[in-house]
Amino acid sequence: MSVDVRELDLETDADEWNRYVERSRGTNPFYRAEALALQAEETNTTAHALAGFKGQEAVGLFPVFAYRKGPIRGAFSPPPYAWTCYLGPALLNVDKLKQRKADRRTRRFVEGCLEWIDEELSPMYSKFVVAEFEDLRPFTWNDYDVEPGYTYVVDLDGSEDDLLGRFSSDARSNVRNAPEDDYVVTEGDGDDVERIVEQVRTRYENQNRPFHLSAWFARSLYERLPEGTIRPYVCRSDGEFLGGILVAESETTRYRWQGGVKPDVDVDLSINDLLDWYVMRDGLRDGIDRYDLVGAGVPSINRYKAKFNPRLEPHYTITAGAFGIDLLIDRYQKIR
Repeated sequence: MSVDVRELDLETDADEWNRYVERSRGTNPFYRAEALALQAEETNTTAHALAGFKGQEAVGLFPVFAYRKGPIRGAFSPPPYAWTCYLGPALLNVDKLKQRKADRRTRRFVEGCLEWIDEELSPMYSKFVVAEFEDLRPFTWNDYDVEPGYTYVVDLDGSEDDLLGRFSSDARSNVRNAPEDDYVVTEGDGDDVERIVEQVRTRYENQNRPFHLSAWFARSLYERLPEGTIRPYVCRSDGEFLGGILVAESETTRYRWQGGVKPDVDVDLSINDLLDWYVMRDGLRDGIDRYDLVGAGVPSINRYKAKFNPRLEPHYTITAGAFGIDLLIDRYQKIR
């Protein structure tokens, strides 16, 4: 039996789509229907929620964003410059299949989605960034280019002392020796979500680098996704905001989504070491398996992230189509 690929409506079918998202081990919070709708609004794209079915059984999800500006047409997942984590295809109900059946089902699902994208969107350029999707062969068999990227992941296991003991000596010292009367790290509120985003924006602007993420988008995710999905961790001293990290949380993983930039204030505290420690410690207490530091491709930042003794994990950028279209889209986003 072939895999039937069809589009679900993000309004009328939102509950059905979210049930599939929750059942797939290859998804993250940005797959949820509310998040897809917000990403589309933030990036001026159209979200298409593709689902594959074998009979009545859901076998895969593939959120795709259509970009149109004049003659330019693109298909993206995640959408361009949304600053969200990985998307792309995700599978359901394949864990118990023998390899031959799993291969066949994965290929039929992916090729069905690619056929839908070609017929309905006719993109000049396609770009998908995927993480927890292992079988990329159907993309290469259909003339897509696949390029690896990397992220750091900390396993949240053992005791709190075990976790901290795996840090570098300076990170351990920064956490253990921080005067408890000088700071407090807590989960904040919607206002703190905006503070974190604006702190990141200021950091980027000081470095003459573009930053497209809006505080409205981040706060809307915080308010519309289920409670605890977006967690703003903030560090304060005497009530003053020093810094923060926006964490996106799935059932198994915490993602270091935004924040953790070099603070502007001059204090005798390793603010980001403390923030990351509290994010990991609380995740361990709550039974979360992993802390994805979201990125290991910038040498100047890697040195900081590596102090938590993470392991290296790949993710992949999958592209096809006209070279340079992504640069034109980048230019349009800057104008917006």
